[in-house]
Amino acid sequence: MSTVAGQQIFRTGVELVTFEVVAVDRKGTPVAGLTRDDFEVTEDGRLQELSYFAFGDGETAPPLHLGLMLDASGSMQNDLRLAQGASIKFLNLLPEAEDITLVDFDTQVRITRYPQRDFPRLVERIRQRKPAGMTALYDALGTFLDGIHQESGRRILVMYTDGADSRSVLRLSDTLTLLKASSVTVYAIGLVENTGSSRQALQMTLMQLTEATGGQAFFPSSMKAVDEAYDRVLAQIQGQYHLGYLSTNPAADGTWRKVEIKVRRPDLRVRARKGYFAPFKASQK
Repeated sequence: MSTVAGQQIFRTGVELVTFEVVAVDRKGTPVAGLTRDDFEVTEDGRLQELSYFAFGDGETAPPLHLGLMLDASGSMQNDLRLAQGASIKFLNLLPEAEDITLVDFDTQVRITRYPQRDFPRLVERIRQRKPAGMTALYDALGTFLDGIHQESGRRILVMYTDGADSRSVLRLSDTLTLLKASSVTVYAIGLVENTGSSRQALQMTLMQLTEATGGQAFFPSSMKAVDEAYDRVLAQIQGQYHLGYLSTNPAADGTWRKVEIKVRRPDLRVRARKGYFAPFKASQK
């Protein structure tokens, strides 16, 4: 049976707990060339032994399922064309993705999954959007998480928005809980330059949403900076380490497990999720 947001699936034994990890230097640049011995993983304070390790997009890496979230609300009037062009350019750089899920939203949320062979249809769909309506950002995230939870492998979501939610049924706290329970890594390209006095609050919101998943938010102020932001997102996606272990806690109780991942080098730090919800098995009578 599945658990919240598809974090793990309980079958008959202990499931492999997997994390996507980016190791960065002091400048925030992803670092390649590390081995499994460079990583230390603890769960609720107990050291775990890695049984799976891979890097990047090689043959041993999990399949990549990519999501693109495009804010097409009226508040993006000045930036939507920029977002459309930049997102198409970005998608062209990730041909290894098995499929791409487009979530475009305003007052309503629309979601469609495209295999790589349908890439031209995806591009046409992105270019057709016109800015209108209110901003249902949190509902769009919830819809994406609900649709992607059964996919195995890496799940990456890149969202392009100003972060100004004005419509969602979901609250920010609800959305953060869903993201915490998921295994999706979220990156945000935040266009907040035209949002006036609320800019700092919007930046904080996008940082909360992304950092809950081990991702990162970027706030470009020009087209050149947008391209640089996408380059940094791409570098992190392609520079991920894939770690897996069999938890020393076999209980299928659905509880939150705090996970801390460190690199045994003082000059490096990691970006990764902070834990996971254990699988849940209802008691048998």
